[in-house]
Amino acid sequence: MKSFFVLTGILFANAWHDKPLLINALLAAAAFSLLASAVYVINDLTDRAYDSNHPIKKSRPLASGKVSAAAAVVLLIVLLALSLTLALLDSTAVIVILLLYLTLNIAYSLYLKHVVILDVFIIASGFMLRILAGTVGIGIAPSQWLILCGLMMALFLGFAKRRAELYSIREDGATHRRVLGLYQPVLLDELIVVTSTGVIITYSLYTMSPATIRAHHTESLIYTVPFVIYGIFRYLYSLHRQTAGTDPALQIFRDPHLLIAIVGWLIVTLWLISGAT
Repeated sequence: MKSFFVLTGILFANAWHDKPLLINALLAAAAFSLLASAVYVINDLTDRAYDSNHPIKKSRPLASGKVSAAAAVVLLIVLLALSLTLALLDSTAVIVILLLYLTLNIAYSLYLKHVVILDVFIIASGFMLRILAGTVGIGIAPSQWLILCGLMMALFLGFAKRRAELYSIREDGATHRRVLGLYQPVLLDELIVVTSTGVIITYSLYTMSPATIRAHHTESLIYTVPFVIYGIFRYLYSLHRQTAGTDPALQIFRDPHLLIAIVGWLIVTLWLISGAT
């Protein structure tokens, strides 16, 4: 699901009719999916002791002992090889972005995941690098407002993930993920308010930007803002009802209201920027 961020460049550049660009974007998305899978293997290898004490994560293959560490390392090597092979078919820029993503996530797994606030910025950087792979990586100039909106969205999802984790493990949070012992619910709620507000403001400004209007030949993208606002509010509602899980990407399929908001936003956006108005 997260690799769909790679395709935002194609969407907002109105370039889905450009077959070479579309193929390059799909290659980049597939490469990121494989690399993200490799990173999940690294995380599960380094976290298996913590995961074995988690009420849900204890059933993961490595934490439960169903899969050996040696088998996980083999899978890791295969995933890395496939990811870099696809990147070689794409561009040098995509390779550099993938290697930066891998380096950041190795640092995250080994140490940075224990540094409060910075841990969420590292998570957010993964979303941002996906956006850059689908823009700079394939030769599309990214909109500054869209990059800023993407950053706010990534931080919002990261802090919401931490809040959901606090809800799921209650007072024993530090036992399962050390950094959770450094977060307070009121702090996370404040950070979520700041970042969700940032998403709404930056996306709204993007739709009204003269550069956006010139690029898409329409001033009507402002009418997609209500979908964004409703989606964020619905996610916050689910989060505080403790029905939002610790993986924001999966929440899309848990809440039909959120899914409808996203699909509605996508349909209206495609209709507007394809020139139907």
